[in-house]
Parts: sequence; structure tokens; C-alpha cells
Amino acid sequence: MFNKSPISDKVGTTLLALENDLLKDTLLAHSLLTRLPIKLDEAAYEQGARAAWAYPLVGIMTGTFSSIGAQIALWMGLPLWCAALVALAVAIIVTGAMHEDGLADCADGFWGGWDPAMRLKIMKDSQIGTYGVLALILVFGLRFGALLEVLSWENWLIPLIAIHVASRAVMPSVMWILPHARDTGLSRSVGRISPKSALIAASLGAIALGIGGGVYGLLMICVGAVAAFFCIRLARLKIGGQTGDVCGGSQQVTEVALLLTLIAG
Repeated sequence: MFNKSPISDKVGTTLLALENDLLKDTLLAHSLLTRLPIKLDEAAYEQGARAAWAYPLVGIMTGTFSSIGAQIALWMGLPLWCAALVALAVAIIVTGAMHEDGLADCADGFWGGWDPAMRLKIMKDSQIGTYGVLALILVFGLRFGALLEVLSWENWLIPLIAIHVASRAVMPSVMWILPHARDTGLSRSVGRISPKSALIAASLGAIALGIGGGVYGLLMICVGAVAAFFCIRLARLKIGGQTGDVCGGSQQVTEVALLLTLIAG
């Protein structure tokens, strides 16, 4: 019989610790970005920034659930517009409309305030204004129209999941590049994102688009990058940094941009 060497024991321990960290980060990302009943200890939430790389993995879950809802509607013989609405409804329910809320708050604050302080105050207000309503209508309408087209295709599952993944891959980059715009809030509680986490998340999003976008994968990667740059630039100009609302709004803007690119292709 052969005895295990100290080196093999050390490697095994390291791999086990890495596996546990990856699982914890993935669960933490789902806990932060969805309404799934996932509860972790307080120590895990204090390391929220470390889990940012896993945000794209949340898109696998939301995209799968949304696609299952659409497919069930189609199996029931419902028209495409019903299937598209079901897909949107499932995604909204799973995330608790977190990203839609961020989009509306950004629209109200960015165009309803005269200076960064006033814009941040408006964004924190729970009431929705005209700009927020219009933003939600426009974005929801574009998402619905794009889904209506995509669901008529024979192979639509992988592209839709890829877009869910990639649209969440931009959030860590927004959180890394921009400073916190306020001293409180969800983004502030998560902490500063490391360049490594942002790079891993962006890579996961690019891989997803490469798989789901086919020959248009590279174009979709470029469009996603442009959408992220637009959100970062706009947030810097309007409030000088980022908040949780900015991250949510960037997800929505990127999702729409990628959906439109997909159907245009």
C-alpha cells in the first residue's frame, strides 16, 4: 500500500477549499440578484464583492426559468405573444423586478434632477415618476417585441440564455470602474469589485455570446461592450459614480441591446 504524500494532501485540501468558495460565491450571487429563498451566514454577505464574478451564472438560472415558461406556453398551444409575456413575467418574478426598478430609478433621477445630489435623492425615492414609467414602457416593449420574433425561430433557447448571462456580466465592470456614488445602499454594502472579478464576469459573458450568438457572437460581444460603456459614461456624467440602481439599469439596457442585435442579425 502507498501512503499519501503531504503534497497530494495539500493539493486535495486546496481543491476542496476552492470548490467550497466557488459554490458559496455562486449561492451568494443568486441570493443578491434573485428572490430565491437562499440564506447564507452574515460572514458570507460581508464578502459580497468577491462573488461578483458569479453574477453571469445567475443569468443561466433566470434564462432557463424564463425559457421553460415560454416553452410551456407554446406546448399549451398559446400564441407567440402569450409565450413572450410569460417569459418576461417569469424573469421578473424570479428577480423581483430588481433590475427594472433600477432602470426606472435611474431614468427618474438622471433626467429629473439638476445636480448629482438631487438626482441621487430622486433615485432613492420609492415613488416612480414620468421618466421611470416611460423607460419601463419602452424597454419592456422592446424586450417583448424581440422575444416575439426570437420565439418564432426553431432554435431560440441557447441565444436567450446567453443574453441573460451576458447582460449580467456587465454589472461587475460597472461596479469596478465607477466609484460609489453614495455612502449607503446595496452596491455600497457589496463593496468594491476587484479587476479580477470583473474580468472573469466579462469573460463568462463573452463566452456565452460566442456560444449563443453563432456567427454574430463577436458582433454581440461588441454591442454588449458598447452598451456597458454607455451606461458607465452616463452614470459618471449624471451622478459621478454607481449605485445598485445603476447596475440594474445597465443590465436592462444591455439585455435590450443584445436582443435587438440578435434579431437584426
